[in-house]
Amino acid sequence: MGRDLRQMFREAFDLPENERATLAGLLIESIEGPPDPAVEEEWAAEAERRWLKIEKGEVTIPWEEVRAKLFRRGYWRHRK
Repeated sequence: MGRDLRQMFREAFDLPENERATLAGLLIESIEGPPDPAVEEEWAAEAERRWLKIEKGEVTIPWEEVRAKLFRRGYWRHRK
């Protein structure tokens, strides 16, 4: 390889979070190959089924649980 992998990592590490996530996704895609259309279709159907259950009120998550997860993940770390 022409470039040292550690140097490449350091450069990638300095990218903003959204750019690191994009880079990670691109690297994973380069290993996995193209998605299977049948699998993608099944995931889309599953997502739709889940969304409809939420819309109908069949699935609810107590606010306290949602709030606790958000705090654990750091979403409200800098917000009041």
